[in-house]
Amino acid sequence: MTDNKSIETLTFEDALKELETIVRKLEGGSASLDESIADYERGTALRKHCEKKLNEAQSKIEKVMLNKEGHATLEPTKVD
Repeated sequence: MTDNKSIETLTFEDALKELETIVRKLEGGSASLDESIADYERGTALRKHCEKKLNEAQSKIEKVMLNKEGHATLEPTKVD
């Protein structure tokens, strides 16, 4: 596994793949307690990174619009 600093450089897909590997390893129960704790912490950081990437993608494809009543709504961004 890579260090925590490198998480920010991972693509969504790579971070998700690593997170899935950690989950399988933790579910297997074969790691030591210290290793499990380190994996859990790494997994938490990877989950946050994936959420951030998803939020960034969502903000690129939605925009806030006001309807006739003045309420905010989200509309897809039109891609040319």
